[in-house]
Amino acid sequence: MTDYQAFANRVRRHILYMTHRTRASHIGTAFSIVDMLAVLYGGVLKIDPANPTDPARDRLLLSKGHGGVALYTTLAEAGFFPLDWLDTFCQNGSRLSGHITHHGVPGVEMSSGSLGHGLSMGCGMALAGRGRCRAFVILSDGECDEGSVWEAALFAGHHRLDNLIAIVDYNKIQSFGTVREVLDLEPFADKWRAFNWQVREIDGHDYAQIEAALTDVPLMVGRPTLILAHTIKGKGVSFMENQLAWHYKSVDQAQLAQALAELGFDA
Repeated sequence: MTDYQAFANRVRRHILYMTHRTRASHIGTAFSIVDMLAVLYGGVLKIDPANPTDPARDRLLLSKGHGGVALYTTLAEAGFFPLDWLDTFCQNGSRLSGHITHHGVPGVEMSSGSLGHGLSMGCGMALAGRGRCRAFVILSDGECDEGSVWEAALFAGHHRLDNLIAIVDYNKIQSFGTVREVLDLEPFADKWRAFNWQVREIDGHDYAQIEAALTDVPLMVGRPTLILAHTIKGKGVSFMENQLAWHYKSVDQAQLAQALAELGFDA
């Protein structure tokens, strides 16, 4: 059985070094999904790192592409490509760009960054893959301001895509403030239910809840699944948690040392 906490902490350590080295951003949005990625790649997804294009594989789409550093590091830790690729992150000529890209990166199913497209692509993959594979889509909460998300949600419910699983990273902070201040989504779960989705709300950092929810899909035959994951932006490092600034900042040397120490690593 995968030690999810150890896996997640290794991923967070990579993220800190990668963003520190290149002065990159979006640490907060990456940290909020790490625990869910640890469970997905630690045993839920039907995937084979040695055969990343297997037609029967599950698909994981990171629609919130600005959190791509979290997926890159997870894939490297899961064996999809060498860990030393991470040293090239966000550098000229690297295949690991700041926003997630699929070109030349095993395990990445789609390039993203412009928000609002992942669920539509997930619908297409789920429709084409019925009876063969599942499509998991990770969205940000702020991304759900996009009308294209709700068009896809309507399509999925109408076509009874029960092999489609959407996971909303509900950390409640988007680029310019709290979700409630910018464009309140509540009653959020009820909106998805109204579009004929089956919904489960979880603590997105509780491994038992994550695993139970993701191994129980579809939650209802004939309905797509929505996992509404309540998360904390910057989870795992005290001075980053619930702080909008870490949507944009990278750590300096002192902050790097403190963050690594909180995660149980030497600087």
